[in-house]
Order: sequence, then C-alpha cells, then structure tokens
Amino acid sequence: MVLRPLSASERTDALNKAAAARATRAAAKESLKNGKSSAAQIINSAMADEAMARMKVSELLESLPGIGKVRAAAIMKQLGIAASRRLRGLGVHQRRALVDFIDEN
Repeated sequence: MVLRPLSASERTDALNKAAAARATRAAAKESLKNGKSSAAQIINSAMADEAMARMKVSELLESLPGIGKVRAAAIMKQLGIAASRRLRGLGVHQRRALVDFIDEN
C-alpha cells in the first residue's frame, strides 16, 4: 500500500503534532522522575491523551530513579507485560500490577 505524498502544509502540521507529543511525554516522564506525578496519574492520563497513550511502558519504568533498561525489562517480564506494550494497550490487571509494583518500590 502506497501512501499519498503530503503537501508542505500537511507535513508541517504532522511534524508539529509529533513534536508536541514528544514534549508531552517528556514532561510526564520528568514529573514522574521528580515525584510531582504518580505512575497511576500518568497511566490514567494515557486513557484520555493520545500522546501519552503511545508512550511505551518501558519508557515509563526507565524514567523512575534507579531503573534502567535491564531492570525495566525484568520488571515487565515479572509482571507479564510484553516489551513492545504501550500504556493504552495495558489491560486492567496489568495496569493495577504495574501501579502496585511502582508504589511498593
């Protein structure tokens, strides 16, 4: 399937939308890192905000202090969450397990 080429204005709009989404996700990760937001707040905001919904669970975990790529992968494996999973794709039980795990640690 070939996509039609975008006009210059459509391309600019798409680039601006992507930049805004990246800025939204970066701000959320920074607020989680600084303790201004909880993991539950960020996960719940993903249900309403398209930009947050596309954040990977591994990125969310890696934004927590003391958790890197290896520990995030181990946590996700322990909780039964696929490595490619995004916040909107989490099931009810996965969301609850992730929030409980983060709150405990």
